[in-house]
This record gives sequence, structure tokens and C-alpha cells, in this order.
Amino acid sequence: MTHTIKAASVQFTIRLGDIDANVEYVRGAIQRLAARGCTLAVLPEMWSCGFAYRELNALARRTPEVVEEMGRLSAEYGMVLVGSLPEPDGDKVCNTAYVLDQGRLAGKYRKIHLFSLMNEDRSFTAGDSWCVVDTSAGRLGIIICYDLRFPELTRRLAVEGAEILAIPGEWPKPREEHWRALLRARAVENQCFVVSANCCGVVGKLDFFGSSLIVGPKGELLAEGGYEQGEPLAELDFTAMRNWRDQIPCFRDRRPELY
Repeated sequence: MTHTIKAASVQFTIRLGDIDANVEYVRGAIQRLAARGCTLAVLPEMWSCGFAYRELNALARRTPEVVEEMGRLSAEYGMVLVGSLPEPDGDKVCNTAYVLDQGRLAGKYRKIHLFSLMNEDRSFTAGDSWCVVDTSAGRLGIIICYDLRFPELTRRLAVEGAEILAIPGEWPKPREEHWRALLRARAVENQCFVVSANCCGVVGKLDFFGSSLIVGPKGELLAEGGYEQGEPLAELDFTAMRNWRDQIPCFRDRRPELY
């Protein structure tokens, strides 16, 4: 019997520091996706407020209410929602992806690799553990944006049984080709689905290209966001994924004792 779900990305222009406006946009997007039969929706990195560094601590204090709203939406529409938000952590803040499964907080992941080029390491506390979580949409491995450049992390998630890599991002111009190549590489090498969500438009001083991709385990593009706001959606066929893993048995042929 074929096992499928519908997964989507919520791609939009984040309004810097404006939690209410961003939550309102996401609320509408989730409603639209629910009408299309969506089971899993991935939101961008820091989707509630963007990297509003000067207000970061104050904005982080509102994250519990944003997570509560994510939970309410996921319960109302029977969906799994993943997106990263600023999480209070003492005097600093963590960039944390929350996984809400039909109203339940199923797990959370704190971004391990902080992008020093943009001084993330000065304002955020890095996470120190990986995250794979069982949900009603499947077994999810979670990474955030810059983590995409570290294949050893996603390989660990795949070895731990991740079927879908959910990847919130705020990946700006001009590095679109890196984003696209790395997303497809992570899918191919781990023979799993990738559901990524990038923002689009101008946020603060940065210009974002969108291009949220949903990628299959052979590296095939299943859905793609353009440069504007939208919700690309695709069907994920887990039976086909397992058949492909049987056909090209990369995990069985691994020799991790040598590397």
C-alpha cells in the first residue's frame, strides 16, 4: 500500500520586528494549505520577526505566545508545523525550531551552527544537540539555514531514521545556487525528502530570493517557490523512498569505521 502525505513551504516576506503582521500572514497561509490537504508545513527561519537584533530580547519574550498560536493552528487544521523563532535563554537568545504536531509540542531544535559572517554568534547561544522527532507526518530531522553547509549533521539525522529534513531558512542573495545545490545534495546523499522554506523580498537591509524547494530522495524537484510569496506544495511518497533505498543501498554499504 502506498503511503503518501502532502508537504508545503510557507514562503513570505518577513516584516522585521513585526510579530503581529507575520503571525497574521502565516495564519492565512496555513488556512490556505489546509484547504489543499496539507499535512506538513515548514516556515522560514526567525519567521515571527526576522533578525531584528536591536529588539531581539524583547521579541523573544513573545515567542511563547507565538508557539501557542502555532499549536492552535496545528490542532485546528490537523497539521505538523515547523519554523524557527527566537527563544529566550538568559541574557541571550537561541534560534530555535519548534515542531507542533496537531496541537502538541513534539520537539524543538536549537541552531547548532551560527553564521559568524552576520554576527549571529554575538547575539545567539548555539545549540548543542541534534533533533529527530516522530510526528504524524513522518520522522522529521530538523536543521536551520546555515546548518545546511554541514553534511555531517544531516547524515547523523538520516542514520537516526529521519525520513524528511525540515529546513527553515533566511538565505539571502546572491547565494541562491548554493542553497539549491545543497538542498538537493542533502536529499540525494541521505535518500530522503527535503522540505525547505526561505523568505523572499527585502527584509531589513537584505534581499531574499525565495526558491523554497521540496526535493525527493533522488534529488528530483517536487515543488519550488519562485521569488514571490506563496506556498509550494508536493506529495511525498514514502513507499517510493523506501524502494529507492532498497535499489541503491547506500546506508547498508556505509563503512563509518573508516571515516
